[in-house]
Amino acid sequence: RTLILDGDFPAGSMVSEGDVATRLDMSRTPVREAFLRLQAEGWLRLYPKRGALVVPPEPGESHGVLEARVLVETASVRHAVGSAPVSAALVRKLRALLDAQRAAHEAGDLKAFTENDLAFHRAIVAAGENAILTGFQDSLSDRERRMSTRSLWRRRDSSQLVLDQHSGLVDAISAGDPERFSALLRLHLSSVHRALLSF
Repeated sequence: RTLILDGDFPAGSMVSEGDVATRLDMSRTPVREAFLRLQAEGWLRLYPKRGALVVPPEPGESHGVLEARVLVETASVRHAVGSAPVSAALVRKLRALLDAQRAAHEAGDLKAFTENDLAFHRAIVAAGENAILTGFQDSLSDRERRMSTRSLWRRRDSSQLVLDQHSGLVDAISAGDPERFSALLRLHLSSVHRALLSF
């Protein structure tokens, strides 16, 4: 899955059990089991004796993923701001993650920057205290990771924009304003993914 999500196996390419087993230095049996699971999850389409096709995203998937993120994160913020202790804890957590993102930006560590970006948005959804939405957000993260492989948010020159926009999201939560949060999140997602779509 990681090789697919990070673009090592691009959408539309064919991969074989043997090639993957060699690349990962393991036997074909766990690779075969992984292929079956990835087919069930919609990432691969298996063709007997030919290999597996990395399934391309559906038309409009990028827009759908980002729109779903706005809905899930906004619902979570609405829940969080309904409770002062939950809201305060979320703001503290997000500010700590934002500090870690700033440090990663200053160090030029895009991997750490990206990990803190994911943790930032996961924390927002977790504050909604809805296990179904949290699971849904995890599935959205995988889809977004694949579509973001070549997106601008992974580039160092877009890091400052992300930091500024994350700060605005935290301020909206701190102010107890889910509508402002939703508008800022929509702007944030369209900005960092502007190479993929107009939101």
